[in-house]
Amino acid sequence: MLSWLAPLLVLGLVIFVHELGHFLAAKWAGVYAPRFSLGWGTPLVSFRRGETEYALSWLPIGGYVRMASKEDETAAVLEGGAEAPEAEKSKHWDEESMIPHGPKPIHADRWFESKRLVPRLVILLAGVFMNVVLALTVTTGVVGWYGKGYLTPVIDTVVAGKPAALAGMQTGDSVVAIDGKPVTRWDEVLDAVSAAPGKAITIGVVRGIGRETVVMTPEAQEVATATGEKRVVGRIGVGVRQNIVREPVTAGEAVRGGWTLTWAMAGNVVKTLGNLFSGQVSVSQLGGPVEIARSSVAAAQTGGESLWMLIAFLSINLAVLNLLPIPLLDGGQILLQVAESVWRKPFHPMVKEWYARIGLVAIGALFLTVTFNDLKRLVMGWIGG
Repeated sequence: MLSWLAPLLVLGLVIFVHELGHFLAAKWAGVYAPRFSLGWGTPLVSFRRGETEYALSWLPIGGYVRMASKEDETAAVLEGGAEAPEAEKSKHWDEESMIPHGPKPIHADRWFESKRLVPRLVILLAGVFMNVVLALTVTTGVVGWYGKGYLTPVIDTVVAGKPAALAGMQTGDSVVAIDGKPVTRWDEVLDAVSAAPGKAITIGVVRGIGRETVVMTPEAQEVATATGEKRVVGRIGVGVRQNIVREPVTAGEAVRGGWTLTWAMAGNVVKTLGNLFSGQVSVSQLGGPVEIARSSVAAAQTGGESLWMLIAFLSINLAVLNLLPIPLLDGGQILLQVAESVWRKPFHPMVKEWYARIGLVAIGALFLTVTFNDLKRLVMGWIGG
């Protein structure tokens, strides 16, 4: 059951919030939005309130908002389809309503294209904005609910033949100082050791009821960072005991912590994209739906904190990716709207058609790539197992 519920919660919430942003902005701008769906495909159940049909569709991942648009037919396929005079008759038919819920034509001022540039940009940016809000809300809530968590610097394992073992460090030692500087958290130890590859350091430890001092030289080791970059760090060959200490925080600290976490995640996404374009990170490292599902289940098994942080990360990830100037993504549509405004007239339909086709090819290629990566990881996991 968890293998189904965790991915649905993670992907469903992140994409649903994105589409909700577009929907609320469309309502604010006066654009006709005849359907808002939780899930994709044909609606299973639906009801109508006002001029909008609210539906639960058969594929329960994400959602879409259908807006009145005279163009972007290709994009409309991805967003649930555009409205047209020949649209199929709605199950919520009303003789006083507009297409598709009634026989009346859509008012001239209710089309997306009828709005000025600023309202159109607000509609296109609203999904990204809502994803940022979701990420900030989740990270702030996690910091406020769970408090500041950190690992105590207690050694759990010592690898034979490595600097720590050769210097006499033992399981159960509690690190209290490095080069005379007091430490109380494992990340302080990790930072100090990482910053000293090939340099001798003095570590003070508490062992039983006494205190010992050991001297060692961390080995230089090349590691990959979260953004895929390679750097050389120091390693001494120890593992930390998983003893997490929590400290309560004030509301202000929770907000600051949530803000810092969210923008740190956004910065990592931007940096990773830059490394992808520069070739420092391979596309083979990208993950797709299967990897997201696997990560969701793993996070849910670890606990609520990990699951919510995964939701925050995917939300800010979706926000950043949607701002890329790729046709069909929000960033690509924003670029098109601004370009037409500068040109002072709509581009020829053929130009827009090819623009959309380029976007379809790009998104399709990306989807095939990440799906291939997912399947390769699965196969290698089975073979390795």
